[in-house]
Amino acid sequence: VLDTKALQTAHVGISIFEPATNKYWFNYQGDHYFVPASNTKLSTCYAAMKYLGDSLVGLRYLIYQNPSDTGMLIEPTGDPTFLHPDFKYQKVYQFLKDTRYKIGLSMPLISAMAFGRGWAFSDAQESYMPPRSFFPVYGNIVRFNVDKDSVSVMPDFFFKNGFVGTHFNGTGTNIIRIWSQNVFQVRTDSKAINYSQAIPLVLDSQYPRILIEDTLHKSIHNFKYKKYGLSDLIDMELAPEIFTDENFKTYKLKNSIAIHSQPTDSLLKPMMHHSDNFFAEQTLLMVSNERLGVMSDEKIIDTLLKTDFKDLPQKPRWVDGSGLSRYNLFTPQDFVAILNKIRNEFGMERIKVILATGGEGTISGYYKEDHGYIYGKTGTLSGVVAFSGYLYTKKRKLLIFSTLVNNHTSSATDVRRAVEKFLQGIRNKY
Repeated sequence: VLDTKALQTAHVGISIFEPATNKYWFNYQGDHYFVPASNTKLSTCYAAMKYLGDSLVGLRYLIYQNPSDTGMLIEPTGDPTFLHPDFKYQKVYQFLKDTRYKIGLSMPLISAMAFGRGWAFSDAQESYMPPRSFFPVYGNIVRFNVDKDSVSVMPDFFFKNGFVGTHFNGTGTNIIRIWSQNVFQVRTDSKAINYSQAIPLVLDSQYPRILIEDTLHKSIHNFKYKKYGLSDLIDMELAPEIFTDENFKTYKLKNSIAIHSQPTDSLLKPMMHHSDNFFAEQTLLMVSNERLGVMSDEKIIDTLLKTDFKDLPQKPRWVDGSGLSRYNLFTPQDFVAILNKIRNEFGMERIKVILATGGEGTISGYYKEDHGYIYGKTGTLSGVVAFSGYLYTKKRKLLIFSTLVNNHTSSATDVRRAVEKFLQGIRNKY
């Protein structure tokens, strides 16, 4: 495989491990560091499987009562499934819609910026890089569909409130957002048929409250309180998203009740099958919220590296949940160890649901003859191709593998085909 033209000038790392014998079959630069791209999601997935339970906490709430007021104070948890079109059943939305109480929004603790360290500035308007937030709504994405002379927008708040301009230019269809505002320009012609495009929101002090109010047709009040006593609740202007350590105790609900939204694996499956960056980023913030009481990618990564991942062969440089950042550095042996932990702690049957096999997800065009015998996670950035997972050989030996390729100048397809041929050769030989 190393002699393949696509890999000859690249930086390559390969580790193949047999868990039954606890031995490596092969290591080529397995202890070297690589930019892993979306293989980073394997570490996020492990954390979610361990700490998010069987179902996601979509919201926490507290009913308060004092001499002048009675209401319900809600605290978001970072759940990315709220009003997301991929999740038709919306338990949290129904709960908020049905409540008879006035709803107050308590600002949770978040120290994560909207964009991660090392994310590409030029990707800020791409659908695969929505901003992170404490209360995602509609996936923090505005979705457009253009069909001839008709333009539909979800959420329709932006269309009906004049934030979408349409220009029939007769030269094709494209949609842009003004850089720092949620103002959109649709340029199209009558030939557009079911043209779809998704653009990330710009998060400011008005979101997510306005979008939730518009969808629920109810007012959402902003609150803060100085103590846990219910009589200390007071109205406030919307607080900033980022809080300092000394403010943490000010903004947490005590003795709140959890509302669960979706089965955890219903989030992890699309996160891994389709390499959904937004799901991965919010998943890591949810893990942080559940374990540390604050949404902080930096704090939860530091905690996981000191606890669950303290025994990794090489200490990674891990900076985000999705792998969008080129600051991430992992070794092939690190991913073998993480995959082995997932197998040992959660079992192959659950893994087979969450990870894609041949002909599915991001490997839909690969390993088709190995459907059901290989399960893995891809990773792709410019010059980066990664693939790590599990492989059953023809003799039913279970292997764990990690292949990381950096600095290639060929097409990603050529690199993936070379790795595919290599792994299929191992499967057929053993």
